[in-house]
Amino acid sequence: MPAEAPAIKTDGAPIAPSNSRAALLVLVAFSIFSGTDAIVKIMAADIPAPQVTFLITVTALVLLLLHAFVTGRIRRLMPRQPSLAFWRALLLAVDTLLIHYAFAKLPLAEAYLIAFLTPILVAMLGFFLLGERLSAVGWAGVLIGFAGVAVALKPGAAPLNLGHAAALGSAVFFAFSLILLRRAKVGETDEALVASLLVVMTPVVLVVAASSGGLIAIDLADLGFAIAGGAMMLGGHALLVRAFRVGEASVVAPFQYSQIIWGCLYGVLLFATPIEMHTLAGAAIIIFSGWLVLK
Repeated sequence: MPAEAPAIKTDGAPIAPSNSRAALLVLVAFSIFSGTDAIVKIMAADIPAPQVTFLITVTALVLLLLHAFVTGRIRRLMPRQPSLAFWRALLLAVDTLLIHYAFAKLPLAEAYLIAFLTPILVAMLGFFLLGERLSAVGWAGVLIGFAGVAVALKPGAAPLNLGHAAALGSAVFFAFSLILLRRAKVGETDEALVASLLVVMTPVVLVVAASSGGLIAIDLADLGFAIAGGAMMLGGHALLVRAFRVGEASVVAPFQYSQIIWGCLYGVLLFATPIEMHTLAGAAIIIFSGWLVLK
């Protein structure tokens, strides 16, 4: 098992290092993100996707501000490393725009498969930039997990186009954002890292939404979905931040593959999408890969 991160503190509160705890946190985070994706899919049936993304993002920001105000933690929203927080947020904003473009140009399976190169990129960047050491078994787990994604999605061959480049770019930007998260100083609060992300993303997504056909009126049902999606986005990012501060990036990142499993469950429950045998086989491989990474 890779050496665990040294103990860190956030505003004096110790954060015990634990790759196992980080893995549990990130599993819950990605399950929540999958739920957010399901809400986006529901809303996007009647509302342009960029506007849906804006509604959910701005709702998450409002909920974070309300929570900070009620609990008297407004000052914890201010980053102590504004430059790092800004660049991480900008990386994630570009990542979001690229993956949405890829979804528009490619079959979802094709886009997901390329985007899920992120854990491999994080393992490589963690090795070269952070000095993290992943065992041979751990590397095998990362690669086997990607193979499990390929089995689960069973993507078809398609001519290369800008959508493929966008999906690859999304994976690269997301990987660098996770590496920056690991470089956050010990005094940086989790709230500041999440707040900076939402503050930067909100105007960026608004510009994209306004320039891609304008904004349309929403009803109470849409507002309810936006509030639920915003709460889930906020919770998911909070858990993701904590996971990558507790555990090593190269160990935690491969659990992104678990989104395939949650996506299948949400598909069955909400969209009557059947689960095929190759999907179950891929899920089993993904679970096995996660076990290998934690060894």
